[in-house]
Amino acid sequence: MKRLFRVLTLAVSFLVLAGTAAGQTKPSGASTTTAPSDGAAPASGVVTEEVLGGDESVNSAEFNKRLLTVEEKVNALKEQVFRSKATLQLLKEIVVQGSTSGARAVIWHVNELGAAYSIQSVSYFLDGQSIYSKAALDGSIGKTKEFKLHDGAIPAGNHTLSVSMILRGNGFGVFNYVDRYTFNVQSSYGFAAEDGKSCEVWVRLKERKGIGKSFIERPSVEYDLTCSRIGQTQ
Repeated sequence: MKRLFRVLTLAVSFLVLAGTAAGQTKPSGASTTTAPSDGAAPASGVVTEEVLGGDESVNSAEFNKRLLTVEEKVNALKEQVFRSKATLQLLKEIVVQGSTSGARAVIWHVNELGAAYSIQSVSYFLDGQSIYSKAALDGSIGKTKEFKLHDGAIPAGNHTLSVSMILRGNGFGVFNYVDRYTFNVQSSYGFAAEDGKSCEVWVRLKERKGIGKSFIERPSVEYDLTCSRIGQTQ
């Protein structure tokens, strides 16, 4: 028993000595910290300041680079805006000139025939182009004595207005035989439209007077022309 107690005591002492030796031995990878002398900053602080100073230089250069890029973009946008304004001004001038140049034609149809005639169809042509055409065998065209059939822009210069109508007799009583008459009435009229002016042409379908005129020869077409500056009250 005494021998066992001694062995245990020796083992404990050995462990205590080994722990003390291990605590006093420094690790091979540990660094020694030297206290600063004369109030100097620690070495780690110097390294930190150097790193921060380098970051500030990099950030300043990057900022200047971005500033130049933004300035270039702003200048490019200014140039685009200037070009857009110039284009809009040009378009405005084109629109204004287009609205004031050329001429205008307003054409009216006026039926002044008597009840003995019925209009079956009517067609109007301006410089060979159809501007109005209507057919009604019931004679409803003649019920409206006056209407505007065209109102639009035309080039300045000479123009030709042509009209073609089909008339039918509208007899009654002892004159019912005229119902068998169907005939064409054709006419053309030339007029000049000056630049910047609006010309109104009144096409009047009239009936000639006179004993020597037959039923077919009596219908005629007459024209009245009035031109004034566009925008001016006529």
